[in-house]
Parts: sequence; C-alpha cells; structure tokens
Amino acid sequence: MSYQSAAAVQVALFDLLQGDATLAGLVPGGIFDAPPPATPQGTYVVLGDEDAIDRSDGSGPGTEHRVLVSVLSDATGFLTAKTAAARISEIVTGATPVLGTGRVVAIWFHQAQARRAEGGVVRRIDLRFRVRVEG
Repeated sequence: MSYQSAAAVQVALFDLLQGDATLAGLVPGGIFDAPPPATPQGTYVVLGDEDAIDRSDGSGPGTEHRVLVSVLSDATGFLTAKTAAARISEIVTGATPVLGTGRVVAIWFHQAQARRAEGGVVRRIDLRFRVRVEG
C-alpha cells in the first residue's frame, strides 16, 4: 500500500468539481478543499475526510481512497442540496482524472447521507466515493 497518491487524488477531485460550470451555478458559495474559515451563505461544497485502504495485489501496489464530499446549504428544504449532490455524483462517478502520482483505475459512488445540521438551519449531504488507484 502507498499513501503517496492521496494528495494527487484530492487535487484531481477538486479540479473535477471546480472545472464544471453547471456545478458552479448550483453552488455559488464555492468549492473548498478545506472547511472555509467562515460559513459561506447559500450552497457550497467541501472536500472532507478520507480513508486509504491497501488494495495491492500480484500486479503491484494499489490503494482505495474512500473520500467524502459534502454539500451544505442554507436553502429551505433539501432540493437545492440534492441537486448539487446529484451533479457531483455525475461528475465524479466513472471519471478517470490524470494524477501526478499513481493512476486512477475507477471511481465509484459508495453512499450518501442527507440530514439537517446546525439546529435544522443547514441541509448537509455527505457523499462518499471510492477511488481505486494503482501505483
């Protein structure tokens, strides 16, 4: 197993999301690779936690990165957040971005959780993706 590709995976996911004009229209609060210092108004995206699991085999080293992408929104109801989350899933699932370290074999949607946060004022959807990297 190698954790060498972790930063490259984060950069690639951020670039995928940042480069999509449709998503930019859905999340005017922005896309962040770290929690913003102040809570933005509207709807925004934050790249979050990651677990890395050894997936090495006879063909060589490999890692599965389980990454969290969160959509947060102060919009009434879940429709705004769910629309942005659906677009993120569409962008990320099946993508094979070029990495600076390693090679993406595949990206799969793993799970999502939608809930109210901050006393019910914020809608939060946590999307988890599995990113399989060789090398």
